[in-house]
Amino acid sequence: MPLALTALGIYGVLAYIIQQRRREIGIRMALGVSGRQVTRLVMGQGIASVFVGILLGLLGSVGLSRVAAGFLRGVKPTDPATLATVVALLVGVTLVASWLPAREAAGVDPLKTLNSE
Repeated sequence: MPLALTALGIYGVLAYIIQQRRREIGIRMALGVSGRQVTRLVMGQGIASVFVGILLGLLGSVGLSRVAAGFLRGVKPTDPATLATVVALLVGVTLVASWLPAREAAGVDPLKTLNSE
C-alpha cells in the first residue's frame, strides 16, 4: 500500500507541474523541441526529485539507525542489500509513475496551447 501511495503521489505532483507548465512546453515544442526531449525533461524532473528524497532518506536512516534497531528483527538498520533493494524499487516506481505525465506533456499541441491564453 505505501508503494502505491508513493506512485500516486509522484504521478499527481508531476501531472500538476505539467499542467502549470503547459504554456512553456507548448512554446518549447513550437520552437522545435521534440516530444522525446519533452518526455526526457519531465521524467528527469521526477527522477531528480526522487533522488533527493532517497538521499535524505538514506541519511535519515543512518542517523536514526539506533532507534530503528529496536524495531527490526533479523536485519540491521543499515543493511546494504535492503537499502539497495528499496532504492531500486523506488526508482522503478518513479519511472513508471512519471512516464504517464511525460507522455501527456509530449503530446501537447503547441498551437492549441499558445492560442488558449
